[in-house]
Amino acid sequence: MTRQLPRVATRRSVLRGALALGATGVSVAVAGCSNAESAAPDAPQAAGSQPASAVAPRQGSGSRILLAFFSRPGENYYYGDRTVLDVGNTEVLVGMITERIACDVHRIEPSEPYPFDYEQTVERNRVEQRENARPALVDPIESLDDYDTVILACPVWNSSAPMVMWTFAERLNFGGKILHPVTTHAVSGLSGVPAVYEQTCPGAVIGDGLTVQGEEVWDARNEVDSWLSGLRLL
Repeated sequence: MTRQLPRVATRRSVLRGALALGATGVSVAVAGCSNAESAAPDAPQAAGSQPASAVAPRQGSGSRILLAFFSRPGENYYYGDRTVLDVGNTEVLVGMITERIACDVHRIEPSEPYPFDYEQTVERNRVEQRENARPALVDPIESLDDYDTVILACPVWNSSAPMVMWTFAERLNFGGKILHPVTTHAVSGLSGVPAVYEQTCPGAVIGDGLTVQGEEVWDARNEVDSWLSGLRLL
């Protein structure tokens, strides 16, 4: 169950955190879809609501769409305060997408998980960005040959994609693929994330993206439907 932390952030700490991160998420394993974070963390699920449905690990769904995502649970930014998430915002959004379209789903998971603590995650992200790091991944996929369309979903951290997304993208051949960026954020929308993919995914066609504020992700079903309809994926 999601709970809000008792402490209240000061205005100074809120501004520091909001500039440091955009909106964080959690991770999910490779799975099939049904017919289907500046490191500001993810918004909480509404009281009494159910967490995003777990997606049963499955590859080879027959779909030509891959949805790969990174998301972080734990202590997160929430309207200037902090909250604890069992399910990160990006994972919630991914769950809504996979309810609606047929696709394979791959969780992008760092070998060294990001800390539970919000401020520690902010600091680690700053260091990784400053050092242009490429964090190692758990069970990365080896090829995109089976896919025509790739959806990459992640939180916005310090106006960019978390460095694990750079690791994921740079090791694969995106030539000829259509790539749609999806982000959860605190204040920054897609921010610099599409530019990251333009740099790390040469040969890809960057298509229309979807971005949802982390605190509002549980109410994003209409936005998801509108976006997928516009892409003619519904």
